[in-house]
Amino acid sequence: MENTSSVREFILLGLSENQGAQKIYFVLFLAFYLITVAGNLLIVVTVISSRRLNSPMYFFLCCLSFVDICYSSTTAPKMIAGLLVGTQSISFAGCMAQLFGFHLFGCAEVFLLTAMAYDRYVAICRPLHYASLMSGRACGRMVLGSWLGAFCHSTLQLLLTVRLPFCGPDRIDHYFCDVHPLLCLACADTRLAGAAVVVNGGLITLTAFLILVSSYVVILVSLKGRTAAGWHKALSTCGSHITVVILFFGPCTFVYIRPSSNLAEDKDVAVFYAIITPMLNPLIYTLRNEEVKSAMRKLWSRKVGSEKGKV
Repeated sequence: MENTSSVREFILLGLSENQGAQKIYFVLFLAFYLITVAGNLLIVVTVISSRRLNSPMYFFLCCLSFVDICYSSTTAPKMIAGLLVGTQSISFAGCMAQLFGFHLFGCAEVFLLTAMAYDRYVAICRPLHYASLMSGRACGRMVLGSWLGAFCHSTLQLLLTVRLPFCGPDRIDHYFCDVHPLLCLACADTRLAGAAVVVNGGLITLTAFLILVSSYVVILVSLKGRTAAGWHKALSTCGSHITVVILFFGPCTFVYIRPSSNLAEDKDVAVFYAIITPMLNPLIYTLRNEEVKSAMRKLWSRKVGSEKGKV
């Protein structure tokens, strides 16, 4: 995977070159990142510690929170450090590693959200078969399949980029290394690579989004004739997931389903699915889920009780 580039380092231009704006972004994105890590880590600890949250839905939620921590950690720390010191240089190898990690964890999130939608479909539309269809082994295979699919996707994205010749300029009009901005810097014809990126990334995102929409259409149709209580119970379990899907897939599809024509626009949109959505996920799932909130309260009471006992 060696490249023939003369460029050994890239300069990330970030969201703005204005020093005043950079200070605001530093405070803002540092807060976002800390909330993301703390919130998702709290969900992971809560699900692992609580005996009540041992269903497939919470198993997938725990996996999603772990992925969100890794996903945001791929780009946010480097961007925050660059905003602090005023320079955002990154080595060629570091850039390729960031690209690989970003697509690995991002694609894993796509597949996990799809698996969560399937879980809700089975729970509502085929409740009598739920135990057999969503057994521990089946859930484990879904998660493993998500990681394998994400690895294949990110490897292809990396291979499409790493062998391109980069001979200058070395300034990336983005705040992290992604395929579209790098294709614009390559000193070669990248139309074929660009088309492959759209087919690979865009097709996965669009297909997963259509599957998700179809599953919720089927769920809504199946609720016909049920009582108001049945509607409320079904929608309360699906509402959080639908919100996350819209927040994540909307911007993500916009960027990867088409050849990039406006990098400045793309990097602004990328803020939503790379930074804001991982931060909002724990808030959305905890605020709308009484079981998770109850488990968190019990975990906190247990922690406070043990601290008092030591005193």
